[in-house]
Amino acid sequence: MGSTNFGNFEAFCRDSTLPVCNVLSTNHNQTGPWGGCELRGIPLSGGRYLGNLGSILLCGVAIAVSGFLLLQSEKKKAAVGRREMQLFLLSYIIIEICEIFTVGEFPLNSTVRIAFTGIHIGMIIASTWILMLNAVVGYQILDDGTPLSLGLMLISAGILLVGTGYITLDTGFSWTTEFTSSYDQPYRNIALYVLYQLAPLVFLVAFYVLEAVLVLRILGEVRPMLYLTAAAVLFALGQIFNYVISPYICDGTAGRIDGALFQTLFTLLSVVMIWIFWSSITEDDWPIATQPTGYP
Repeated sequence: MGSTNFGNFEAFCRDSTLPVCNVLSTNHNQTGPWGGCELRGIPLSGGRYLGNLGSILLCGVAIAVSGFLLLQSEKKKAAVGRREMQLFLLSYIIIEICEIFTVGEFPLNSTVRIAFTGIHIGMIIASTWILMLNAVVGYQILDDGTPLSLGLMLISAGILLVGTGYITLDTGFSWTTEFTSSYDQPYRNIALYVLYQLAPLVFLVAFYVLEAVLVLRILGEVRPMLYLTAAAVLFALGQIFNYVISPYICDGTAGRIDGALFQTLFTLLSVVMIWIFWSSITEDDWPIATQPTGYP
């Protein structure tokens, strides 16, 4: 991945398959004047093609796995933050549905692709915000699962979703002239750069730190940190594949696949590890010491 100036997406879109590139290209897909390896998957009629089929299939797997974890969460009746974790899983499912049409290179009408991109990018920041609040829930500042806890989480995430979604859609549809320059080299959009590239990273780091303090200082446990750290490493690997290794994979496979496939895979594994981490520290899993009932 080439280095970029703050707010510029040229090198990112050249080397990676990112949903944001759909609203920075006049074609409103992953093909733009920034060059780079172009994904060519299954050829269809009319000169169209279905690119990144592997990512599309993995998105389907991710949706199914998340649905399973959602049901498993329902069985943990006494678990702290059960509803909040389910909200995170639901947000991740929405992201994967959108990813099928934004990164998967379906032959879509540009209007539809821009709409999916707006939801996708908005849900990325909303879901990472929800995940960070899941860590806050563990401190029991507010009772988990209550209308107040869930309401604050939904309202704040909704504000981030609507705000980010609007900026993305305005960039793609050019409702105003605010983001018109985003279509010119070096494809600079500071608002999307902050909301899409930086804010989710801040939320994820905050989640890790808050959970680490909870586990090590308050619960006095060590084993859950293995799950949490594994989740962080898996997520980081996905980003490395998508941002650093992707152009080499694309060139090496003649445009059949790129790093987006591995980013989807490792992000799914990271979400699974986050769920395992949460499950390992929830109250109904803690061993309860039995006291003797009498003396011999």
